[in-house]
Amino acid sequence: MDAALLPRDFFGGPVDEIAPALLGRVLRHRAPGGDVAVRLTEVEAYAGPLDPASHAYRGRTPRNEVMFGPPGHAYVYFTYGMHFCMNLVCGPDGTSSAVLVRAGEIIAGEETARARRPRSTVRDLARGPARLCEALGIARGQNGLDVCTPGGELTIHEGDAVDPATVRRGPRTGVTAAKDVPWRFWIDGDPHVSQYRAHVPRNRKAPAPR
Repeated sequence: MDAALLPRDFFGGPVDEIAPALLGRVLRHRAPGGDVAVRLTEVEAYAGPLDPASHAYRGRTPRNEVMFGPPGHAYVYFTYGMHFCMNLVCGPDGTSSAVLVRAGEIIAGEETARARRPRSTVRDLARGPARLCEALGIARGQNGLDVCTPGGELTIHEGDAVDPATVRRGPRTGVTAAKDVPWRFWIDGDPHVSQYRAHVPRNRKAPAPR
């Protein structure tokens, strides 16, 4: 039986406080291809129009519309023309803050997750935001889902308590703007945390002299 759902007001506070509180919580997706649940081990906070690294920094668009809605909903986006990633919308309606779910440990539905990621090791099934979405079967169709509704397709639950002494924070991964803001949070020593990668600008070759 699932643990209790997180209430909507859990997502109503400052995003940099909600993010570390999500560690150890359980994200479950009930999909036609099979149910999978993940215990979250790594997350990143983004503060909407106050945060140059946020998708909402330049205002509302068709892509980020869900971020401006009520808290406790999933914002799913497509990136690099290949992958889906998922955020949980936070803060009062209209503030567009969100927490990116970066990594987790599969605690239910491992066989289904392995079928979705057949070339992955067990450790790497949900170790990274795109891998997590693939393992859970999350794609464009889950954008906007309410994660606080009992019996919903996509839900987030109480999990095992995480000792605050084991929570670490550091710069967010792969962002160019506000790259030193320490809003990535993870469980220290957990093998399912992704590898940190700072953004490295691509070198463009200078045009050959004429």
